[in-house]
Amino acid sequence: MRQSYRDKQNRRARISREKEEEKNRKRDSKRKAPRKDYGFESKAKREIEVDKPYDENEYEDLVYGRNAVLELLKSDKDINKIFIEKGEKHGSINEIIARAKEAKIVLVEVEKSKLDMMAENNQGVVAVIPPFNYSEVEDILAYAKEQEEDPFVLILDGIEDPHNLGAIIRTAETAGVHGIIIPKRRSALVNSTVTKVSAGATSYVKIARVNNITDTIKELKEAGLWIMGTDGSADKYYYEQDLTGPLGIIIGSEGFGMGKLVKENADVLLKIPMKGKITSLNASVSAGIVVYEAVRQRN
Repeated sequence: MRQSYRDKQNRRARISREKEEEKNRKRDSKRKAPRKDYGFESKAKREIEVDKPYDENEYEDLVYGRNAVLELLKSDKDINKIFIEKGEKHGSINEIIARAKEAKIVLVEVEKSKLDMMAENNQGVVAVIPPFNYSEVEDILAYAKEQEEDPFVLILDGIEDPHNLGAIIRTAETAGVHGIIIPKRRSALVNSTVTKVSAGATSYVKIARVNNITDTIKELKEAGLWIMGTDGSADKYYYEQDLTGPLGIIIGSEGFGMGKLVKENADVLLKIPMKGKITSLNASVSAGIVVYEAVRQRN
């Protein structure tokens, strides 16, 4: 939910007070805060860093929540450091700590209030990562070839809600989609919210950002893919179409659907039956329905 102007002002004031209090503590005491040892030995030894005041501009690329951070650690992706909540450790947080130690990733113990300022619903852990590493369309097709499978690609046109994007990425990963293509404009980017909603699936799915979706569709067609567009005005239901072979499925935005040129360049338009009074579905739900029909047919 977008913060109000008053909330933002209060947050900045709170952060400013915390910085001033930290400065006063350092001035009043020359004694260094103790570091907590997490069991590293010799040169590989790492320690919990001394907590610092929160800087809202310092940590832009975050992964938070236990499942998301755990999947990030399993993926061997780069992690700058991991913040964990002070206090007793229970459940999966201990596995996160163990994996971080094994990977020689810096762990920082902080108060719950600091974690909450970094990310809501963080479950006591926030990882700081480099900016998301997008793939190229060629990487997606090469990955399908390596797997000795027909390419299976999702093309997202105008998905601007990060929650929708995260949910689609999660579905794509579980369904074995080889990659997702998004435009550089009119699209949500892969950020901390997307990663959280995807339950860490962003660590495994190849995602390409392209300048022009229409041009990319033409290139995919030249590479042998059959491009299906989802559209409520289509004459054919999605389950009536052969979804095997090299395939690209276009998912448009909830409000506007696919762009005109994108729709014109699709080989076939497909629709989902609507029996109720509501005549549209959430974009991630639509993606899940059509993607898993393709999975059923391809298996």
